[in-house]
Amino acid sequence: MTEQGHNEMTGGEALARMLLAHGAGPIFGMGGFQLLPFYDAARRLGLNHNLINDERCGVFAADAYAKVSGRVGLVDATLGPGATNLVTGLVEALNAGSPVVAIVGDTHREHAWKNMTQEARQAEILRPAVKEVIRAESVARLPELVRRAFTVATTGRPGPVALIVPEDVAHGTHGFADDAFTADPRYQAAPALRTRPDADSLAKAAAMLTQAERPLILAGGGVHLSQAADVLHAFAQAQGIPVAHTMSGKGAIPCTSPLSAGLFGRYDRIANDMIAQSDCLLVVGCKLGEIATKRYTVPAPGKTLIHLDCVAEEIGRTYRPSLPLWGDAREGLRDLATALEGRAVPEARKAWGAEVVTRMAKWRETARARLESDEVPVSMGRLMGTLNAGLPEDAILIADGGFAAHWGGLLYDQPRAGRGFVPDRGFASIGYGLPGAIGARLAAPDRAVVALTGDGGFNMVLGELETARRMGLALTVIVVNNAASGYVKALQHLMYGEGAYQSSDLAETNYANAAEALGCRGIRVEHPDRLA
Repeated sequence: MTEQGHNEMTGGEALARMLLAHGAGPIFGMGGFQLLPFYDAARRLGLNHNLINDERCGVFAADAYAKVSGRVGLVDATLGPGATNLVTGLVEALNAGSPVVAIVGDTHREHAWKNMTQEARQAEILRPAVKEVIRAESVARLPELVRRAFTVATTGRPGPVALIVPEDVAHGTHGFADDAFTADPRYQAAPALRTRPDADSLAKAAAMLTQAERPLILAGGGVHLSQAADVLHAFAQAQGIPVAHTMSGKGAIPCTSPLSAGLFGRYDRIANDMIAQSDCLLVVGCKLGEIATKRYTVPAPGKTLIHLDCVAEEIGRTYRPSLPLWGDAREGLRDLATALEGRAVPEARKAWGAEVVTRMAKWRETARARLESDEVPVSMGRLMGTLNAGLPEDAILIADGGFAAHWGGLLYDQPRAGRGFVPDRGFASIGYGLPGAIGARLAAPDRAVVALTGDGGFNMVLGELETARRMGLALTVIVVNNAASGYVKALQHLMYGEGAYQSSDLAETNYANAAEALGCRGIRVEHPDRLA
C-alpha cells in the first residue's frame, strides 16, 4: 500500500487517505513543516490541493465551496500564525452554518511549551470559532477522528470543525488495518441527517396556515443549507403564500416570481409593510438577527408566528413564536404540504397574493431611475440593473461584506430558485468576494461566477488573483472603486455631517492595472454605457 511496508504510513498519509474516503473536493492551504507528510501524500495520492496566499482566504474559499455545493469545504494551515489567520473565516462558516473541516498543524508534543517557533495556545483561540476542536493524540486514531470531524461538520446545524494534528502525529507512522480507511458517504455533504417536527405541532401549524388570509413566509439561509428552495417554492405556489427573504435566503424562490416580496429587514422593497399586515408569519431557516429584523423591530411584537428551524435553541432567541417547529426546513415544509393537502385556500388570500405583484410593480417604477441611471461615476443602482439584465440565469453572484451585500441583497433579481446569491452574512467580513468566487467556481465549474466587492475588501485579498490565475479559473471580479471604506464613510456622513470623515478614505487606485500586473485581464469602466 505504501513504500514503508504493509499498511505502514505516516499520520499525514492517513489524513490524506481519510479525506479521499470522504470524497474530498478541493483543499486550500499554506504548508509548514508540521504537515509536510500530509502535503507529500496529497501529491502522491492525487488530492486536489491548492496553495492559497492567505489562510483567511483559504477558509473563505472553502466556505463558498460548501455554500454552493453543500459538500464539506476543506482548508489546512500550519501552527501559530497559520492557525490564527483561520479565525475570521471559521467564524463566518460557524455563523453561516457552512460545513468546513480545517486541518491545523501543531508543535511536536515532546517539545510543547518550550518556546517552540510559532507556538501559541491555538486550540483555545480556535475553540469559540468552530463547532468542535478535535486534537489528534495518536497516529492510530486519525481515521476515527477524521470521521468525527466530518460527522460534526455535516449534522445538526452544519459548521466548521478544527482538527489539530501535532507534528509528531503527522510525521509518526502506524500499521493500519486493511479496512481502516472507510467512511459513511452520507457525511460528505450537509445535512447528513434530518429531523422532522412532531406530528402535534405540524397539525397546529397546518390549522394556523389554513385560517390565515394574509400569510407570509420569511425565508433565511437555512433554506439553502437544507437544500429546500425547490420545495419551498412549490409550497408557496400551492398555498398562494408570498415569500420574503434575508440576504442569505435570496433564492428561496425566484426573485422574479409573482409571490416574491423581496428582501426584508434593514433594507426592503415591499416586504416590511407586508410583514406588518400579515396575519400569520411562517419563518423558515432564519435566525431573525439584527439585519433581518431591522434591529429587532420587524416583525412588531405580538404577531402570529410559526418558526421552523433545525436548531431548537435559535427558536425564540430574538422573537417569541406562537408555535415552534423543530426540524429540518425541507422535511418540515414537505410535512406541512402533506398536512395542507385538500384544504381550501381562503378566498381573501388570492387578493393578498395579487398585492405582491401590484406593490412590486410600483417599487420597480420608483427604482427605475436608479437602475437605469446614466450618472458618472457609475452608480450602484445602474450596476445592479446591468447585472440583472446580463447575467445568465444560473449565474452565481458572490457579494462581499458591506455595501456589496446590501445593494446585491436589495437589488439583484435572482431568476431561479436555489443558491445563486452568496453573501458572507455569517460574519459580514470584507474581503470575501474574490476567494469566495474561487470556491464557488470550483463548486460549480459550469456556471458563471461573478464577485462583487469594494475597493477596501479587494485591497485585503488582491494577492488571490494570482491564486485564481494559477488555478486557471475563469471568474469575474467587479471592484466598486469609490476610493473609500464606503460603509464607514456613509455612517460618518450620516452621524456627523458632510466632510466629517476620519480614516475612511483610500488612495485612488487603478485596479485594472493591478490585475494586469498579476497576469489577469483588467478593465476599467468609468461610464455606464461600457458596463454591458
